[in-house]
Amino acid sequence: MTVARTALDPTGKAATPADLPTWRLNLMRIGYLVMGVGLALVKWPIVIGYDRDFPLYEGVVAVLLTAMSLLALLGLRYPVRLLPILLFETLWKVIWLSVVALPAVLAGDVDPAMSEIIVSFAPVIIIVAVTPWRYVWQRYVTAKGDPWRGTTV
Repeated sequence: MTVARTALDPTGKAATPADLPTWRLNLMRIGYLVMGVGLALVKWPIVIGYDRDFPLYEGVVAVLLTAMSLLALLGLRYPVRLLPILLFETLWKVIWLSVVALPAVLAGDVDPAMSEIIVSFAPVIIIVAVTPWRYVWQRYVTAKGDPWRGTTV
């Protein structure tokens, strides 16, 4: 089985908490592809044909999501290195759904615009499904952090 090694210790051996098999990397690539192409189809036309009368906040969001789409497409080549993009995509949507959408749904105060946004978040299920959560836990939660200061030799 072929595995991806993302970092090497001084002896040249893998220093990652878990190695990811090629099939797992290819699943991640599906997530990057969905995210990158989806955002490209929706946000690139807004940025490329930018109208000076476009609301400031909506312009900021469009450019931010365009940048995310470019990073997601780069994730096709480097799926492990760009894993934080998948995490960011998942986290911001889960937070928005929890803090904004859920209270509105519970209060019966969902307007058509919010309903449209909630439905547009559905593809995040693909991102959640292809993210290697055990690896994320090992690499970002339980692994020893980087040093805050230089060490003296």
